[in-house]
Amino acid sequence: MLNIKYYIAISCLILSSHNLVSQTLSLDSVLENIKTNNPQLKMYDAEMQSMDEETKGINNWMPPQVSTGFFMTPYNSKLWKANEMGPGMGNYMVGITQMIPNFLSIKKEASYMSAMNMVVDENKKFTINQLNALAKTNYYQWLVLNKKLKVANDNLSLLSYMTKSMEIRYQYNMDKLPTYYKAKSQYSTLVSMVIMYQNEITQKRIVLNTLMARSKTTAFEVDSTYKFVDYNFMKSDTASLSHNRSDVRAIDKTIELNQLKIESEKTKLLPEFGIKYDHMFAFGQQPQQFSLMGMVNIPVPWSTRTNKANIASFKMKNEGLFWQKQMILNEATGMISGMDAELTTLKKQYEIATKNIIPALRKNYDTAVLAWQNNTSDLFVVLDAWEALNMSQIEVLDKLQAILITQVEIEKQLENN
Repeated sequence: MLNIKYYIAISCLILSSHNLVSQTLSLDSVLENIKTNNPQLKMYDAEMQSMDEETKGINNWMPPQVSTGFFMTPYNSKLWKANEMGPGMGNYMVGITQMIPNFLSIKKEASYMSAMNMVVDENKKFTINQLNALAKTNYYQWLVLNKKLKVANDNLSLLSYMTKSMEIRYQYNMDKLPTYYKAKSQYSTLVSMVIMYQNEITQKRIVLNTLMARSKTTAFEVDSTYKFVDYNFMKSDTASLSHNRSDVRAIDKTIELNQLKIESEKTKLLPEFGIKYDHMFAFGQQPQQFSLMGMVNIPVPWSTRTNKANIASFKMKNEGLFWQKQMILNEATGMISGMDAELTTLKKQYEIATKNIIPALRKNYDTAVLAWQNNTSDLFVVLDAWEALNMSQIEVLDKLQAILITQVEIEKQLENN
């Protein structure tokens, strides 16, 4: 008797802790918080801002080279000054050299930097899709756990009623003692299941708070609404996937990026020009002189090997990226087709269970309870009927979870969220 009261007290505490009022967050609110606050996404934002700042300095000239020193000056310093030997010899020179930037190369490099930003942006969208899928999975698992918890709590109330009734009926030799202990055992097992469900809910809350970059102990509840989606008529061909999937778009942008790098490398095969100006301060009575010369760096075969190798390398990288894209699209279409078939089967099983199996088992249970109350049947039959009903209810909720998680995986592959 004391043990039953102890278990009832535990179940009341479980019920009260579960029903504490806390904020309810819809799935859309969770996803919006992740998009706004997740530090991994902020990392991408900082990287793109960094590239924007780097692009501002792309139109850059090489620093001028300044030279100074003696020019065509004799070692004999007596000859520097004008005297009977001559007007003086030697000069002190100051010179400056400036290479003129290749503006075509600058333009190509600027395009390359802008394309790098687009690749990072697509990678950010890919990460958002991954985080959203993880959040949806945990959200729906929590939703199903709430339903399992409600079933368990309802069954605790039923078993509590049974055990109390058995205590009364046993006094009048209307029930058997083994049946009483079986009910107590099932009650304890159910209490343990409730504790396990609550622990799993706590784990889901921690995961979602972590994704939203909030305190891990922040209390909130999930919305109980969900919907089934029919993907039978949704396009999953490679053209649609190429347009929708950010990882595929990132590959396309990377191919474009490599092509821009090839064009940039080609500009380095062009001549580079410069200008050099020298001024000579002549010694003695010589006139001051200057030198103004143009310069050109001529690309010759032994100086362009690195650039040509880079061009060939980027071409091969693009070929590898092309096949990587084909691999992703091939795997995605196969996974979507397989999961769509699985989803159809799960929905049919769920419908059969909810419309046929559960109602039949519930009627079986109600009939067994009625017979037991009229003393025409044993409580063992009632407990067996209840156990079959309870197991089927949990199995149906497992089917519901499988349907929702499969939908999340399909949406993750389609990236249509």
